[in-house]
Amino acid sequence: LVEVLLPVGISFYTFQIIGYSIDVYRRRLEPERHLGYFALFVAFFPQLVAGPIERAAHMLPQFRRRFELDAARLTGGLQLVLWGLFKKVVIADRLGLYVDAVYNQPTTYTGWPIWVATFFFAFQIYCDFSGYTDIALGLARMMGFDLMENFKQPYFAASPVDFWRRWHISLSTWFRDYLYIPLGGNRVTVSRWYANLFIVFLVSGLWHGANWTFVVWGGLHGLYVIVEVATQGVRAGWNRRLGLNRWPGLLTVGSRLLTFSLICLTWLFFRANSVGDALTLLAHLRPLANPAEINAPWLTVVDHPAQQMALAVGLILLLLVIQWGQVRGWSWPVIFLRPVWLRWATYLILVLSILNLGIASEVPFIYFQF
Repeated sequence: LVEVLLPVGISFYTFQIIGYSIDVYRRRLEPERHLGYFALFVAFFPQLVAGPIERAAHMLPQFRRRFELDAARLTGGLQLVLWGLFKKVVIADRLGLYVDAVYNQPTTYTGWPIWVATFFFAFQIYCDFSGYTDIALGLARMMGFDLMENFKQPYFAASPVDFWRRWHISLSTWFRDYLYIPLGGNRVTVSRWYANLFIVFLVSGLWHGANWTFVVWGGLHGLYVIVEVATQGVRAGWNRRLGLNRWPGLLTVGSRLLTFSLICLTWLFFRANSVGDALTLLAHLRPLANPAEINAPWLTVVDHPAQQMALAVGLILLLLVIQWGQVRGWSWPVIFLRPVWLRWATYLILVLSILNLGIASEVPFIYFQF
């Protein structure tokens, strides 16, 4: 749409200030009289550039607390920072090599490379963004502050609505409280309710940038959510008629796979450099005749493409196993709760992985551009 030079992270701290102003206007929050505390709320460095988008009611009382050195907080914070660095440098940046090779040359590849690149981008952006969030939460925790959780295993979501309860939680709750509910939420006619949902997701797309790719991304998410809520009764009826309710585990797995596939389609538009490029990639999704083409994009950026592919897939599987454990109720980080020797062995493995498997070139966090 338009290209404007803006400060890094402006959308995050702008929303944070807007939320504070609205809360004060609605008399849900007393205005902060102390300039230092207010400045700290606006410019708290761990989450300044890419969130989470915090609420004044959550952060200002913490700034007034007396700081006490806490070994458990220091340890937990360092663990989060280490895990965040691993996700960013080892997983996200490695997947990004393949993704960039395909998406920056949309007319070069067909079939398998586009499917794989889109699948990889889903995990690249998750590890990149959640990795930053883990680092931010870890730094804040070491200093005695608790930031809100921003991700809850989003790719285990069983529906588009469930996805947005798990992905970028601080942004989705911000839009819920300051846009969706003021528009009337679901306390209006059905048509108006659907319009409210669609408006929120369109604005969410524009929040990411003035590019038609983000508008399409937001619009697709809006359509997904509208279709989900509009067909809830019909789907429940079909599940009963087909007897799917007798296999809830199978139904959950199928719902998660379908949801992940739909989310990947939106990521194709999000990552594409233009809508034209996105449509070209969609047109080139077929044929799937030659699986050997999968490794072709690696050849343009790294040596030993087969090993690179195996490593990338292995890292994704590692991430999914850990997150599956969290979905099943494991404490996080579960490995850090084990005997001391195992804990320190894990630290060593993570550090060595970052040093030896991390991408050496500087790769900015994706959400720094928003």
